[in-house]
Amino acid sequence: MKLRGAKKVHYDAGPNMTPLVDVVMVILIFLMLAGSFAGAEHYLVSNLPYTPKGGGGEAPPPGFVPDEPLVIKVVSPVPDRFVATAGQIQVDSAARLTKQLERMRDNLAKAGTPPEKVQVVISPRQTVKYKFLIEVYEAALNAKFTKVGFAPAQ
Repeated sequence: MKLRGAKKVHYDAGPNMTPLVDVVMVILIFLMLAGSFAGAEHYLVSNLPYTPKGGGGEAPPPGFVPDEPLVIKVVSPVPDRFVATAGQIQVDSAARLTKQLERMRDNLAKAGTPPEKVQVVISPRQTVKYKFLIEVYEAALNAKFTKVGFAPAQ
């Protein structure tokens, strides 16, 4: 009994590489997608202008006049609430903070500083929850301040 297939020429080039290429491409696509989204989603957008030291390592443009700083310090003495301090005021709710910031905006406007020349900087402690920072951020925007940003957590 002779086998016909034994005498035919076999063109076997080794193992099938198609599944390996498929798996590598899936992993590559996953890493590309995960890498591009991870950096931008953890931060709120900050539109702070140049500071006297420069923004991002660049020197300020010639004739640059820095904006009036308004620092809001945010602490969380207990886990379910926050306390925001701006100048002499100290409040524990977003609604009260909005009213106080509106009063401060009006006082600054009377003194000759328009709201677009005021730089609001939210300075949180490390223990403050993200949802409280969003409330403070929205309170500053609701008070019609246009330049609102964040300082690094302390």
